[in-house]
Amino acid sequence: MALLPLAMACVAFLYASVGHAGASGYIAVLALAGWSPALIKPAALVLNALVASLGCWNFLRAGHFPARRFVAVYALAVPLAFVGGWLQIPGPWFERLVGLVLWGSAWRLGQTPHDPPNLRPASVPALLSVGGGLGLLAGLTGTGGGVFLTPWLLTARWCTTRQAAAVSVLFILLNSLAGLAGLLWARPRALDPLSGEPLLLWIAPAVLVAGALGSRLGSRHWPVAWIRRALALVLLLAGGKLLGLHPLR
Repeated sequence: MALLPLAMACVAFLYASVGHAGASGYIAVLALAGWSPALIKPAALVLNALVASLGCWNFLRAGHFPARRFVAVYALAVPLAFVGGWLQIPGPWFERLVGLVLWGSAWRLGQTPHDPPNLRPASVPALLSVGGGLGLLAGLTGTGGGVFLTPWLLTARWCTTRQAAAVSVLFILLNSLAGLAGLLWARPRALDPLSGEPLLLWIAPAVLVAGALGSRLGSRHWPVAWIRRALALVLLLAGGKLLGLHPLR
C-alpha cells in the first residue's frame, strides 16, 4: 500500500519542480496499480488541479509570472481544449508524432542548460495562436498542455525558464479545471467512486506535500540548469508514454 502513495509523490515532486502538475504520470501509475478508468480520470484531474494550484502559488508568489505579457496565451486555450477533448480524432500515429516532438524538445533542453542572454518579445496574435493550438493539442492528447507550452516558450526565447514554468502551471490549472468541469457536466456523479477508495487518504496528502516541495524548490532554490534537466526528463517520460514506450502505460 505504501508504494503507490510514494510513486505518486515522486511524480508530483518531479513535475511540480518544472511548473507542471503530473496528470500523465498519475494516470500511468494508477493504471499500473490496476485502478479502473472510472477512478483514474477523476482522480488524476483532481490531483492535477490541486498540484497546479500549489505550483501557481509558489511560482507566482516568487515573482516569476510576466502577467501583462502572457495573458493572451490563455484566451483560446481552455475553449479549444474542450473542443480537442470532444473531437477525440487522433490515432496512434498522431500520438507518436507528438511523442517524437517532445523527445526532440527534451534533447534540445538537455543541450542548452542555461537561459538565453536575450529574450524576444511575443506578440498578442502569436500568443493567441500558440495558446489556442496547444490548448487543442492538450484536449486531443488528454494532457494538461504544459509539456507542450513550456518547451515552446523556451525554444521561442519568449521568457526565462522560471517564467515559462509560471506561465505553464497556470495554463495547466485552467485546463485541469475545465476538464474537471466538463467531466462533471457529462457525468454529474463522476467523483462518487473516489469516496470509496481508501488509498486516496494516503495518496492525496503525499501528492500535495511532494508537489508543494517540488514547486517551492523549482521556483526559488534550484539552479536553472537543474530545472531544465528535470524538464527534459519530464518531456522524455511524457513523450515515451505517447510513443507507447512508457513502462507504466
